[in-house]
Amino acid sequence: MIDVSLGIAVILITAFGYFSNFLNWRYLNYRIIRLLYYVGAIVHETSHAILCILTGSRIQEFTVFSDQPHVVHGKSKLPFLGELLISLAPIAGGLFFLFLINHFCLKDYFVIPQFSIEESWQNILLGPLKLLSQINLLRWQSWVMIFLSFNAGAMLGPSVRDLKNVWPALIILLFIKSPFLTGICLAALSLIFANIILQVAVILILKVLSIIWPWR
Repeated sequence: MIDVSLGIAVILITAFGYFSNFLNWRYLNYRIIRLLYYVGAIVHETSHAILCILTGSRIQEFTVFSDQPHVVHGKSKLPFLGELLISLAPIAGGLFFLFLINHFCLKDYFVIPQFSIEESWQNILLGPLKLLSQINLLRWQSWVMIFLSFNAGAMLGPSVRDLKNVWPALIILLFIKSPFLTGICLAALSLIFANIILQVAVILILKVLSIIWPWR
């Protein structure tokens, strides 16, 4: 059984999301990866914007196509809770986006793992492998999911700025355990893990190719 608080789950998503982004910018800084990053950024920032609207927070600036995509907004009409929902919106928003693509565009080609706190960490770590095992490079659906999920870190992971905006609430979340919400966070974490495995595989392939066929 996984005995983890909601706050710890959010911190893990943020940390591994940043690690995923680091791999992209350090080792996979190619035009196609940068374009895919903006797909993740659009979903991320749109999730913030939607929660701003739902919680009565006025959007002052919405920027995606820049080095630092962001949403600047006023105070929410829901004190404390509104800011928390806005900051953590990308976790649910990114998952919902991938679900919609998988369900309506790919006709449920992928079975996305679902988790609960009753799961063991072993099952959580095997989740990404189960997801990746469904990939068939001869099917276009697999390529769509690969491209969309290649920036899962940017899509799903709250930024450090997001957490700074709600750090008092984050401290409280460290002591809150919610099976439903924790399950959502673990699903997001699993997708980020799957993305990191893909990134590492591509990095290793490129390294091997650069040795066999030097590009310079």
